[in-house]
Amino acid sequence: MAASKVKQDMPPPGGYGPIDYKRNLPRRGFSGYTLFALGIGTMAYGFWSLCWWNRERRRLWIEDLESRIALMPLIQAEDDRRVLRILRKNLEQEAIIMKDVPGWKVGENVFHNDRWATPTLNELYNLRTKEELEQEVYDFRWYM
Repeated sequence: MAASKVKQDMPPPGGYGPIDYKRNLPRRGFSGYTLFALGIGTMAYGFWSLCWWNRERRRLWIEDLESRIALMPLIQAEDDRRVLRILRKNLEQEAIIMKDVPGWKVGENVFHNDRWATPTLNELYNLRTKEELEQEVYDFRWYM
C-alpha cells in the first residue's frame, strides 16, 4: 500500500489579517461635560422656580392677611352680638332663678366697677347644658 500524501493546511497567501484584540465599545450617552452642564442647568432652573414659588406664596399669604384684617371688624361685631344675646338670655334666666331672693339685683356687676370685661365661655354658658358648652368649645361656627 502506498502512503497517501497528506495535504497540510497552510495560511492563505499573504498571511492572515490582523487580529482585533482591543475593546471596541460604542459611545453611549452624553459625555461627562455635557452631563455636568445638564446637572448645573437643572439645579439653576430648580432654584429659580423655588424662588418664584416662594415669592408667589408670600404674595398669597399677604393677600390672605389683608382679607382677614378687612373682615375682622365684621367677625368681631358678629361675635359681640352673639355674646350680648347670650348675656341677655342669662339675665332673663337669672331673674327667673333669683326672683324669691330678697335684695337681689338682676345684672348687678359682681366686680364693683364699670369697666367691661369680656366674659369667658364658662361665664356665658354656666346656666346652659353641658352639651351647649361643648358645642361652643369644639364645634365650627358659621358666620353666614
